[in-house]
Amino acid sequence: MATQTKTRKGLLGIKLGMTQMWDENNKLVPVTVVEASTNVVTQIRDAEKDGYVAVQIAFGAIDPRKVTKPRAGHFAAAGVTPRRHVGEVRTADAADYTLGQELSVDIFAVGDKVDVIGTSKGKGTAGVMKRHNFKGVSSSHGSHRNHRKPGSIGASSTPSRVFKGWKMAGRMGAERVTTQNLVVKAIDAEKGLIAVKGAIPGPKGQLVFIKTAVKGA
Repeated sequence: MATQTKTRKGLLGIKLGMTQMWDENNKLVPVTVVEASTNVVTQIRDAEKDGYVAVQIAFGAIDPRKVTKPRAGHFAAAGVTPRRHVGEVRTADAADYTLGQELSVDIFAVGDKVDVIGTSKGKGTAGVMKRHNFKGVSSSHGSHRNHRKPGSIGASSTPSRVFKGWKMAGRMGAERVTTQNLVVKAIDAEKGLIAVKGAIPGPKGQLVFIKTAVKGA
C-alpha cells in the first residue's frame, strides 16, 4: 500500500503562450501564461479503498451529450457538470478536500516552484542529427553525399542483428514532457491566469498540468 507523505497542489489549464515581464529586481524575464480557470474535485482516493491517497480534479466544461454514461455518472456523483479533462494529484492532505470543491489559481502563490506537465510539439519523422543530436560525418575528404547518416549500427557477423534501443531516425516529439522547478511569477485570480518563468512543453492551446514541484526547495 502506497503512503503519501508530502502535501502537493495541482491545476489543469491551457497554455496561452509566452510573454515577458519585469521582476522585483527590475530584470526582464520570459514567462509562459496558463489559463487555469476553475478546476473541481471529482474524486478523493484513500489508502483503504484505492491503495493510495490522491485528489482527482477535472477541468474544461463540455456538452453533457458528449460524455459516456459511466463518465456522466461519475461527475453526477461528485455534484459537478461534466468536464473534458481529468487528472490526479497525490497529496497527504487529500482528506481535507470535498467533492465538488472548486480550485482556482490562488492555491499557488508568487514565488512557488512548480512542475509543468504537457505534450511536446510533434516534429514528425526526424533523422538522428535532429532527433538525437548526432554530429554526422565529415563533409569532405572522400565522404559520400550522405553527411547526416548515423554511421555504423552494429557488426555484421556477430551478433548479426541490431540491438534494441539503438538511437536511430524515427518519430520525434508528441510525447509527455515534464519541466521541473519553474517559478510562479504572477497570478491573476479574477481572470484565472498564472504566469511561470520560462518555457513549458507543447504548443499554444495545449492542455498542461501544473503541480507543486517534487524537487523544489
